[in-house]
Amino acid sequence: MFTLRFFEIYRSEEYIYILLEGVFVTLSLSITSGVIGFIVAILIALIKFKKIFILNKLSDAFIEIIRNTPLIVQLFFITFGLPSLFGYVWPFWLHALLALVIHYSGYFAAIMYTGFLTISKSQVEAAKSLGIKNYILFTKILLPQVILNMYPSFCSQFIFIFLTTGLISEIGVNDLTHAGLYIDSRIFRSFEVFIVLTILYVLIALILRKVLNTFLSLIDYKKFSNL
Repeated sequence: MFTLRFFEIYRSEEYIYILLEGVFVTLSLSITSGVIGFIVAILIALIKFKKIFILNKLSDAFIEIIRNTPLIVQLFFITFGLPSLFGYVWPFWLHALLALVIHYSGYFAAIMYTGFLTISKSQVEAAKSLGIKNYILFTKILLPQVILNMYPSFCSQFIFIFLTTGLISEIGVNDLTHAGLYIDSRIFRSFEVFIVLTILYVLIALILRKVLNTFLSLIDYKKFSNL
């Protein structure tokens, strides 16, 4: 008869420490790459909005490549392909960070550009008729509206990509999934280990969603639009 033996996980200080370290690494890489990817996405969306011919085509190609290739392929290409081509050596966590930044930026840029398309052209025409500079038009009028309008989509995409970060364990990054695999290889209790991982991922995702929703509720729309 099968019996649950969760105590083999929580009775060991080593395993508890490894799980906590995995949570920290996963959250650190997810949040850092999400923030950097969001900034890169703004630049890509600006290029597409301004329709700079060559850069616009490159931006379109970048977004399509990122959105139509698996994260694991991108991760392996950045971790093993590029170093073999250019001869540099980075720690695995840095490769993972770069891969996640690129992945986030591709999806965020697509969402952001869609947000620009939803804005009435009359706003742009009115701003130009008033002599408002393009920089002010983009940063003070259009961008705040896009971020607010597309905020739910940004949050959903961030949570979704966070839940795929377990793939970085494939290159040796000590994230939460890697921690679970390590513990399972020591105690051979796969069911209990992955139940624990499931609970941790669900809790983290719910907390992140709550934090993001709370942040949205705290935004003063009027002040935000006048940044």
